Amino acid sequence: MNFFRLHRTVKIRLIESFLSSAVSNMIFPFMAIYLSSYFGVKITGILLFINVLVGILLSFFGGYISDSFGRKKLIVFAETIRLMAFFIMMLCNSPWFFSPEITFLMMMVNTICWSLADPANDAMLIDVSKPHERKFVFSLSYWGFNLAVALGGVLGGFLFKDYLFELLIALTVTAAITVILITFFIDESYIVEKKEKESLLKHVTNMIRNYRTVFRDRLFILYTVALILIMSLEYQLNNYIGIRLENEMNKQPFFHWEIDGILMAGLLRTENTILVVLMALFATAMVTRFKDRHVMVLSSFFFVAGYAFVSYSNSIPLLFFAMFIASVAEVLRVPVEQNYIASLPPKHARSSYLAINGMGYYLSQLICSITVMISAYLSSALTSIFIAITGLFGVLILLKIGTALDKRLEQAK
Repeated sequence: MNFFRLHRTVKIRLIESFLSSAVSNMIFPFMAIYLSSYFGVKITGILLFINVLVGILLSFFGGYISDSFGRKKLIVFAETIRLMAFFIMMLCNSPWFFSPEITFLMMMVNTICWSLADPANDAMLIDVSKPHERKFVFSLSYWGFNLAVALGGVLGGFLFKDYLFELLIALTVTAAITVILITFFIDESYIVEKKEKESLLKHVTNMIRNYRTVFRDRLFILYTVALILIMSLEYQLNNYIGIRLENEMNKQPFFHWEIDGILMAGLLRTENTILVVLMALFATAMVTRFKDRHVMVLSSFFFVAGYAFVSYSNSIPLLFFAMFIASVAEVLRVPVEQNYIASLPPKHARSSYLAINGMGYYLSQLICSITVMISAYLSSALTSIFIAITGLFGVLILLKIGTALDKRLEQAK
């Protein structure tokens, strides 16, 4: 598969997504620190919770609007508003004016725009890619995202504190480039039949009916639940696993270094990112010779096993080995996982389906929060068993619906 033979819209979306993700990850992962320094930890926690809640609610509207009015109109609108928000953030952190209150409001506007546009972005990528290209496209997108996160995180760590204004200038320029590319170089991928103008109440009724249809798709909902349970293990690294390592792992010699729990958690995240960046481009070639459901079930099992072991062990070599197993399994799983997601929704409701699937991130985070809470009452061994059972239950669901997933995949070709 060749990148240059892909549809122009796919190429532009991948390039734009990489640039936006790289610059965004220089700033937004550090905004909690920024807010807490001005509002305090408690108020910051409330502000971030409100921000996430707004994102969840707006995702439903984004999916419906995209399916009802087209992808490009919504994306252009959202990206233009996002550009304005970034420009105001830049002004509010400039040498001439400073306002953390307005900065937070613009962060919320960014969340609103992302929630509205993300289902449409994902649906557009599926609209313009051919079924046989999708594994390659999703592998490339996944590789680009992880590389952007790695580069953005490293540069942001060095620059955020002293060069926030300059970073916001770069973010604003990148957003302007995004608006230009989407407006003038991308075509609408989903033409909606013209309808009579409908009232707001009618649109609300249609949206409820739309999502009722999605929730009645038993196969899609089971698949989404399985992914939520499995993905929650990856997010445990920043939650329970990080806390456990900090509390339980004493300093250990490793070659010429002394490694404690906090450093170990950071090294595991780095190992995961490096392996994904190095291997993601080759994932499609590795999985195409096997049946999708076999790859999905086996890679998910080893992914769960790797993270379950990481949630229990304090041995540095074993932790690195378990993360290696989990990372390789993740790289093999993702293109197949995304290919199923692309094939399950009907075209007329694709964004609505993807909006529901996008809820998986927030629900996985909720599982992580629950794990942290129950870990206060359970031993480390029992908490690790809980984590393993959570992931294995997701694998069992995939095992149960694997044949039906392949049938739906064949029908979509």
